[in-house]
Amino acid sequence: MSPELSTGELPVSTPAVDDAGQWLGLVVPKRHAKRAVTRTLIKRQVRAAMALHASELPAGLWVVRLRAPFDRQQFPSAASAALRALAREELTTLFHRAAHSPLPPSSGRKPWGGRGKAKAASAGAPTDVAAS
Repeated sequence: MSPELSTGELPVSTPAVDDAGQWLGLVVPKRHAKRAVTRTLIKRQVRAAMALHASELPAGLWVVRLRAPFDRQQFPSAASAALRALAREELTTLFHRAAHSPLPPSSGRKPWGGRGKAKAASAGAPTDVAAS
């Protein structure tokens, strides 16, 4: 019997994200956006904001999470222009902050004060942007 493995050499694994790319993860809980049309609108807005700011952001894994519900009294229509404008404004602020805030050294800590959150003040629902 030969001492060599039948599988040959171990394959070299590639990193999850290449040096020039960003990966985007979205978390839009049903408890914060009850209607599917609202969740879909928010996800589209996040993807558009990410595409707009991709050249400013360093390569890596980016996660955007909706942290609080949108006020249904203020935005009765899930596809309202006001909701779109508010989401776009807040996402622009968050991605700009993420692009221009220095990331801490790779010590296992999460960015932005150890909480992994960037919060923007607005009348709508706060969102998080975090990089891994």
